[in-house]
Amino acid sequence: MAGPLEGIRVIDLTTVVSGPVCTMLLADQGADVIKVEPPGGDIARRTAGNGEFTAMFVSCNRGKRSLAIDLKQPAALAILHRLIAGADVLVQNFRPGTMERFGLDDASIRALNPRLIYLSISGVGETGPYVGKRVYDPVIQSLSGFADVQANQATGRPQLIRTIVADKTTAVHAAQAVCAALFARERSGQGQSIHLSMLDTMVAYLWPEAMTQYTVVGNEASAINPTARPDLIFQTLDGYITVGSVSDSEWQGLCGVIGKPEWIDDPRFKTPGKRAANAAQRITLVGEILATGHSQDWLDRLDAADVPCAPVLRRGEVMNNPQVVNNRMIEEFDQPMLGRVRQPRPAARFDATPARIGGPAPAIGEHTDSILAELGYSAQDIDAFKRSKAAK
Repeated sequence: MAGPLEGIRVIDLTTVVSGPVCTMLLADQGADVIKVEPPGGDIARRTAGNGEFTAMFVSCNRGKRSLAIDLKQPAALAILHRLIAGADVLVQNFRPGTMERFGLDDASIRALNPRLIYLSISGVGETGPYVGKRVYDPVIQSLSGFADVQANQATGRPQLIRTIVADKTTAVHAAQAVCAALFARERSGQGQSIHLSMLDTMVAYLWPEAMTQYTVVGNEASAINPTARPDLIFQTLDGYITVGSVSDSEWQGLCGVIGKPEWIDDPRFKTPGKRAANAAQRITLVGEILATGHSQDWLDRLDAADVPCAPVLRRGEVMNNPQVVNNRMIEEFDQPMLGRVRQPRPAARFDATPARIGGPAPAIGEHTDSILAELGYSAQDIDAFKRSKAAK
């Protein structure tokens, strides 16, 4: 069965992570994603790898086709124009102004294809005092308040989360925006441009709970700081577990398990509001008790009391966790030039139009000939492009 985006052609002009993961999600859902990259390839191919494939590149570009052309050459731009004319979506994450220098501003692209969905991903936006900055994930974590959320509880020193959360979160927002625009096109018949910045994405991402202190205007000083408390990782005699209790019933269950039934009516912890206000003290006290027992014993007892809990898995343990195995989350396939690789299957399961991993990541220019032929170029034309270095 075909995926939900079967028949949609996506031109992927993106590099590194935010754009490539967006278009990979679309490929998983059935879109024909053509990765347009320079003859030397996406920079992610050269990040801790052999210049053709890296683990990160495969994890961002599986299931795509590669067209290698040099957009600095007029012949290559003409190829891109022809590709745009027959596409449904174009995604780019060049620095602001680059597409305009290629002569591919919104108006020019719209003239080539009025039905095109044109998504531009940027670091901080297209205007403003930071627009000229070179931006990577740590810059966005720092600007958005994310590093402050992770601040060391003892020293107050901001800290980065150790994964490129801004890039990957932006990718998910971008894929959703593309699908929304495609749905709107079904109603109107017209394409549109979408502008999405990593900074805007992460400010919105943080807001629901991390910015509650700043949500009610005029109440900032008296509001509870939701990050001014320890995290919910508890050390036991033989490892780490996480335990949470939001509702009254969960808190009552936890108090019973740890042998502190008197805390149920303790004025500090009697209501959800009081427990939030005294979260630092509450979590510290719970942690002191959990440290006296073994992980699995606590987990068994907490599960029996219907208290949210789980082991804290090391990354190498995730793939063999029984729930992950049950969900058949991890798939394997052969990646040419790299070997056997693991990848997570598409997270959303469609019962009528199933998403799937569309195959390995492409070599640089692996599909140049076939894509150019689809665009109507003759074998002689393709040879000429390659002789002139306009294509690889």
